[in-house]
Formats: sequence, structure tokens, C-alpha cells
Amino acid sequence: MDSDSGEQSDGDLSPGQESFNSRSLALQAQKKILSKMATMVVANMLTDDTSSEILDELYKTSREFTKSKKEAHKIIKDIIKIALKIGILYRNHQFSPDELDTVERFKKKMNQAAMTAVSFYEVEYTFDRNILSELLLECRDLLHALVEQHLTARSHARIDHVFNHFAHGEFLAELYGDGEEYRLSLRKICNGINKLLDEGTL
Repeated sequence: MDSDSGEQSDGDLSPGQESFNSRSLALQAQKKILSKMATMVVANMLTDDTSSEILDELYKTSREFTKSKKEAHKIIKDIIKIALKIGILYRNHQFSPDELDTVERFKKKMNQAAMTAVSFYEVEYTFDRNILSELLLECRDLLHALVEQHLTARSHARIDHVFNHFAHGEFLAELYGDGEEYRLSLRKICNGINKLLDEGTL
């Protein structure tokens, strides 16, 4: 009886439905290829020398602060996963006009945070953890708004994990403090940020 009903349901498919299904499969395959291409492009952006060095130094400072290699590794892994997913959505034109406005607002806020981070390093006695922390948390909130309709709760948790860590007042105080273990890393991070700013990447 079950096999008859199965055969009957197959026979009920109209040519229109069949062509729709094959078209759907073709579109899925195309999306998969585009996603892989976009992943490669975004991955290349993250693996250029400057970005790699910044991520390496962020890993070192996070490891120093958390006293955990595992936690520091997870933070950097989450940065990469978030960047890849947003890059894929952007390159596959998945964002609405309103969301594209949010992308621009995020870019401006990230640029402001980057310039502020460098300025605090270059100009003595200007560091204010609250200002930098607030800028980073504003970036976090814009990202949450951007991916609200696109990514899962796990991705939102990754965004929180990354930004809450780097915006943590104690972490920023340590990073900009006098400790030898942070000074070299901060210099390399700021040199890298300056380069990305000059190139217009940030």
C-alpha cells in the first residue's frame, strides 16, 4: 500500500513542478559555488600579511589576559567565522537596502574605533577605556542588527563573545598599560591598523 501511494505521488508531479525542482537544484549548486568563491575572497582578505599579524597579536594579548590558550584561540576563531559569514552574505547580495545602510554605519563606526585605538597609542596620556569600549560595543550592536534576519543565535553569541572581550575595560587597561608583554603587541596591532587605514581597508 505504501509503495502504491509513493508511486502515485511521483506520478502526480506535473512537468511544471519537475522543471521547478531541477531549476531549484541548479540554483542551489550555483549558490554553493558562489559561496565557496566568496569564502575564498574573504579568507584571502583575512590572510594577507597585515591582517594576519593583527590577528596574531590579538591572540597573544587575549591569551595573556585570559591566561587560556583555548579561550584566546576561540576568540580569534570567532572573529574569522563572523567575518566569513558576513562577507558571504554581502558578496551574494543578501542584504536589503536598510541592511546595506547598517553595513555603512558599521564601517564608519569600526573606522572610528580603529582610529581611536591608534590615537590612544600614539598620543600619551589620552587613553580612555570607556570611550574605546563604548565604540566597540556600538560596533557589536550594529553587527547584531545587520545579521538579525540572516544568522543563527550561535553567530550572535560569537559576536558577543568577540566584542565583549575586546571592549572589556580591564582588558583595554592591560593592553594600554605599561606591561612589557602587551606593549610590543599593541605597537604591532596599531602599525597594522594604520596600514589598513592607509589602504582604505578599515
